[in-house]
Amino acid sequence: VQLQASGGGLVQSGGSLRLSCAFSGFTLEASSIHWFRQAPGKERKGVACRSSSGGKTYYDDSVKGRFTISSENGMNTVYLQMNSLKPEDTALYYCAAGTPLCGRRDEYPYWSQGTQVTVSS
Repeated sequence: VQLQASGGGLVQSGGSLRLSCAFSGFTLEASSIHWFRQAPGKERKGVACRSSSGGKTYYDDSVKGRFTISSENGMNTVYLQMNSLKPEDTALYYCAAGTPLCGRRDEYPYWSQGTQVTVSS
């Protein structure tokens, strides 16, 4: 199993970015994909998840209405579209997989490297 996150960058407050999580070694029918983020000095926290069960999606309250997790049929990539970005969204973003249903951080055995998102005010 491999995951590779990309798409981070520097953006002004109110701007948008789209992160990509390219994966191999499993299918979306078998595993959820969960986006986490970690700001300096803070714990890694889940922000958006796509469950293997019917593709249901879940969002942390801090990003609800601004972030969208999606996938394309037949493509081994999951996206995180981030709109109306705020300085507090600044963090290292990771995607994780390995459990069918959206769960806690410690339930995911497979992780991408991080991709940095920086939002300037």
